[in-house]
Amino acid sequence: VQLQASGGGLVQAGGSLRLSCAASRRTFSNNGVGWFRQASGKERAFVSAISWRGATTYYAESVKGRFTISRDNAKNAVYLEMNGLKTDDTAVYYCAVARGSTAVADISEYNYWGQGTEVTVSS
Repeated sequence: VQLQASGGGLVQAGGSLRLSCAASRRTFSNNGVGWFRQASGKERAFVSAISWRGATTYYAESVKGRFTISRDNAKNAVYLEMNGLKTDDTAVYYCAVARGSTAVADISEYNYWGQGTEVTVSS
């Protein structure tokens, strides 16, 4: 699976962005998909995940209530709607495909990664 993340950019605090993750070469419709982020000088951290049919979603506490993950299996795509952005959300955001079909936070459960899209939130 080849993943392409897009939609990042520069936004003011309180603003919104919508990230997209598109897969090519193989569908990920049977797999859970997650979003992770890595701020400068920090380890990659879990943001959100969605199960294969979208019935289950999972969020890090820091983004709960502000971010929404969704997927469109017909388009082989997963989205992350980010509202109420804070400067702490500044990071490179990565989408990843899980080995299984569930929504999981454990980074070791993901075996395909996109190249990342940069999100910068200014104060």
